[in-house]
Amino acid sequence: MTVPYYLKQDDKEQLLLKKLNDLTIWHMDNCLEYRAMIEKSVATSEVTRLEEVPFLPVQLFKLMDLRSVQQTEVVKVLTSSGTTGQAVSKIYLDKETSVAQTKTLVEVMKPILGGKRLPMIILDTKSVLKDRKSFSARGAGILGFANFGRKHFYALNDDMTLDLQGLQSYLKEYEGQRILLFGFTFMIWQYVFKEARDNGVSINFGDSILIHGGGWKKLKDEAVDAKTYNRLLKEQLGIQEVHNYYGMVEQVGSIFVECNQGYLHAPQFADVIIRNPITFEPVTVGEQGLIQVLSELPKSYPGHSLLTEDLGTIHGIDSCTCGWKGKYFTVEGRIPKAELRGCSDTFQGGLKE
Repeated sequence: MTVPYYLKQDDKEQLLLKKLNDLTIWHMDNCLEYRAMIEKSVATSEVTRLEEVPFLPVQLFKLMDLRSVQQTEVVKVLTSSGTTGQAVSKIYLDKETSVAQTKTLVEVMKPILGGKRLPMIILDTKSVLKDRKSFSARGAGILGFANFGRKHFYALNDDMTLDLQGLQSYLKEYEGQRILLFGFTFMIWQYVFKEARDNGVSINFGDSILIHGGGWKKLKDEAVDAKTYNRLLKEQLGIQEVHNYYGMVEQVGSIFVECNQGYLHAPQFADVIIRNPITFEPVTVGEQGLIQVLSELPKSYPGHSLLTEDLGTIHGIDSCTCGWKGKYFTVEGRIPKAELRGCSDTFQGGLKE
C-alpha cells in the first residue's frame, strides 16, 4: 500500500474538506486581512465541496504580509524566488506548521525514496543556506529534501561553477551505492548538464535517482520538454531515474510528485482544482486551466487554498496506471501576468472599501 496515494478521490475529499473548512475559520479568526477578503468575496466560510473552498491568488503574498499567528511565534520566514527589484512572497511559519510540513514531505516522498537515507549530492551551492531564519524558495527546498540524504555534498561552488574534482571524489567514494540527487530544474540544466556537455566533461552518477522541481519556463524557451530533459541527463550524466515535482514556497511540504508514468499526483494531504482563467469556474478532466492548490498544512498563514499563476490539466482520477489513487495532472507553464491581474485587484479592492 502506497500510503499518501492510497485513498480514492471521494474518500479523500471528505477528510480534506473538513480540515480545509476548519482552516478557513481559523484564519478568519486570526488574520484580519484574510477575514476582510473572505467576507467580501464569498457567502459562507463553511462549504460542502472542495471547489467551493475560498481561495486567494498566490501573488497576494507578494503584496501583503499575511499571518495567523503572533509575530513572536514565527520561527522561520520563507521568501519566493524573484529577480532583482521584484516583490517576493513572505511566508511566516510557526513551529507547528514547520514541523507538519517536514513530516508531510517525508510521507509524500517515501513511496519513491523509501525509508533509508541515501548518500546525497545537492546540485546547488551551500551559500544559499547562510541565513537559517530567513530562507529563499531554493534554501527551503534544499533544507526540506536534505532530510532524505546523508553525507551531503554540494556540487556547485559559490560562483556557480561545478566542483568537478570534489564531485568525482564523492562518486568514487560511494561507487556501487544508490545516490540521491536533488536540485532545481533549470539550474541542473544550466550549471551541471551544459557545463559537462560544453566542456566535454565525463560524469557518471551511476545508480542514481534525481528529484527536481521548478524553473521550466526558461527550458521551454530552449524547446526542452520533460522527456527530452530526462533523456539528455541520462545520456550525458548517467542519471538512471528522474522525478519532477510541483510545489511552491507558499505551500511548502504539500508537493505534487511525478509517478513512474510521468504524471504529477495529489497526495492525501493536498489536492488540485483546475479553473477557467476567465470565469474561474472549475473545468472538466482533460481541459487546461489555472491550477488551484489545496493543503491541510498551512496554519500559521492563510495559504491552505491558493489560485496559482500556472496552467495545468487533470488527466484522470483514481485511474493512473502507476497504481496511485486521486487526481493526476501535468503543468503546462505560466499564464501571462496581465490576464491574472484582475483577480488580485478584486481582493485588494475589497480591503480598501
